Amino acid sequence: MNVLVTGAAGFIGLHVAERLLARGDRVVGLDVLSDSDHVPLKHARLARLTNPGFTFVQGDIAEPEVLERAFSQPVDCVVHLAARVGVRHSVAHPAPYIDTNLVGFSRVIEAARRHRVGHFIYASSSSVYGNNDQLPWCETHTTEQPISLYAATKKANELIAHSYSHLYALATTGLRFFTVYGPWGRPDMAFFTFAENILAGRPIRLFGHGAVRRDFTYIDDVANAVVALVDRPPARETSPTQTPYRILNVGNQTSIEVPRLIALLEEALGVAAIVEPVPMQQGDILATCADVSALEALIGPWHATPLELGVKRFVKWYRGEYRPLN
Repeated sequence: MNVLVTGAAGFIGLHVAERLLARGDRVVGLDVLSDSDHVPLKHARLARLTNPGFTFVQGDIAEPEVLERAFSQPVDCVVHLAARVGVRHSVAHPAPYIDTNLVGFSRVIEAARRHRVGHFIYASSSSVYGNNDQLPWCETHTTEQPISLYAATKKANELIAHSYSHLYALATTGLRFFTVYGPWGRPDMAFFTFAENILAGRPIRLFGHGAVRRDFTYIDDVANAVVALVDRPPARETSPTQTPYRILNVGNQTSIEVPRLIALLEEALGVAAIVEPVPMQQGDILATCADVSALEALIGPWHATPLELGVKRFVKWYRGEYRPLN
């Protein structure tokens, strides 16, 4: 297949592109290589994509001429992962989220429609569930009250995708990712900041005084799910409303308290952490947990990587490949 992956130099984008190339697909990777992420890390991710089936286009998804370059060859499927990420950052800096997550998303899905793409997969987020305390979260639960601008942009993406599926028969799949972690991740993520502070002897801020729980989902599991869905677009015939649209949770199905994560990092790093309990931050959610039965119905049994194993793999990469980049 010919697959366009936006955000190809990003965390999930890298892993998805690698797997698509490994199975013989041709991949066009689109990324702005902006300073919103650690730039040397983005270039290091991109350097891994040396397969001759990979073509890179640099540019902003909100720029029509950039999208025309990305769609210059036929595209069977779009995996749209380019976005401004981070709940807390969106509270202080809303404008870039509107530019990328709303304007950029709209232009990518419109380009997919014009170029008659067969399947449009895009990243949504578990944050759309807001402070719903009915765990585990199921795709049928209400998502009408997001508590951060980031979550609101992701909910808006789902609504835009539904309209495109209904009006233009564009097959769309939205994936609500739950706290993805692992090698080649983002430096602003808790795994990075916790590890860095532990090794430097600095305190770790423990939001919610240690009561916060997350469904930590290992990157390999996420990438495998995305690639498995590339070949499985929703069809009008399987939808009661004749709309080829669906939303799926992608998570570990386990809600783990953050102090447990810190303990696993201490064990893997061989250094004790200094913990500073602090209140919840604005826009944060107390607990997350995914129901993935809908995903399993499509791709088969879900064998999620345990956090204990995922943390060991992350620390091995962090010490061996990431730290020399700084």
